[in-house]
Amino acid sequence: MRGRIIKRKGSKNYTIVLQLGLDPSTGKRKQQWITTGTSKREAEKQMADLIHQMDTGTFVKPNKNAFSKYLEEWLKDYVWPNLSPRTAEGYESIVRCHLIPALGSIPLVQLKPEHLQRYYSEKLSTGRHDGKGGLSRTTVSHHHTCLHRALKMALRWGRISRNPADAVIPPRPQRSEMHTMTEDEINIFLEAAKETPYYVLFYLALFTGMRRGELLALRWCDVDLLLCQVHITRSLHYLRTGDIVFRAPKTTRARRMVSLPPSSACLLQEHKDKQEAQLGMTLKEDDLIFSDHEGKPLLPDTISHAWAKLVKRAGLEHIRLHDARHTHASLLLKQSVHPKIVQERLGHATISTTLDLYSHVSPGLQEAAAIGFDKHVIRREKEAINK
Repeated sequence: MRGRIIKRKGSKNYTIVLQLGLDPSTGKRKQQWITTGTSKREAEKQMADLIHQMDTGTFVKPNKNAFSKYLEEWLKDYVWPNLSPRTAEGYESIVRCHLIPALGSIPLVQLKPEHLQRYYSEKLSTGRHDGKGGLSRTTVSHHHTCLHRALKMALRWGRISRNPADAVIPPRPQRSEMHTMTEDEINIFLEAAKETPYYVLFYLALFTGMRRGELLALRWCDVDLLLCQVHITRSLHYLRTGDIVFRAPKTTRARRMVSLPPSSACLLQEHKDKQEAQLGMTLKEDDLIFSDHEGKPLLPDTISHAWAKLVKRAGLEHIRLHDARHTHASLLLKQSVHPKIVQERLGHATISTTLDLYSHVSPGLQEAAAIGFDKHVIRREKEAINK
């Protein structure tokens, strides 16, 4: 018999007794006792599942290690060594401020989908630490991503037999509204930016679609002004500790070459000449393109605040620095540039990401495609008639 169900005297719960075979070192029979619920039918069903796990090699021996202990291990051994510093910081904040207080006392092997579903519901209604309501759907969706990733690694490490996060329905994230500049608004904004030290940086953001961290990590060795190319090989991250780190992009697509418009290449050359004149020395290949007067990296939040002030001064509204990236992509697509080229310039992992993000541009593209097809067919029809 592979297992049996008993009910101890004085207990309302049933207990499953699994036969695990003989211990090779002692020759004694090994058993695993698992306390279950008050329903014998449910206990029988659980025992059948456990025996199936034993037969398929997916059985994990229950232990009382709390979920909090596993999360600490996951942060130390997987998150910080393998993920980008900003992502690792975000996951650690979610784990310490939310997951451990709410779920940490539950043994890892006893974590069930209903625990996670209830957690999401509670965070949506009362998740804020200041007591002023719940967290946004997007934030709770990030919590689900963190949980799912942690439990996926627990499954790989053999700590659990299945991932309970696979069986829950997380809240659908709210997509933030995308704002872009028109060609006239770009000119208005850049005219206002000429009076600031960040003119070249903002110009490059609009004309290449690079991310903020990628721009701030650029060195002169990353730019070929003769061939009008910029090679994106790393990104700058500013941590809560005050440390600044440079990290290679997490995907091969993010490590890319972006062709510079001739105007951007000329502007960068002027920027370099001006820097060398001010410093009274020739810049080295490893020197940052965008830095303070001492050559130190610029802080990301400083750049974003400067952008926001300029937007307000130029009379524009609701345009973030990241929207320069959206502006670049949208204008390219409106000019009938192939989405694959846009994907490569932005460094998206897949073309579906590009098409999904910029679906708002598709109505104009659809109309242009329909008109172009119509003209082509009518032209061919006229040619056939003339023959």
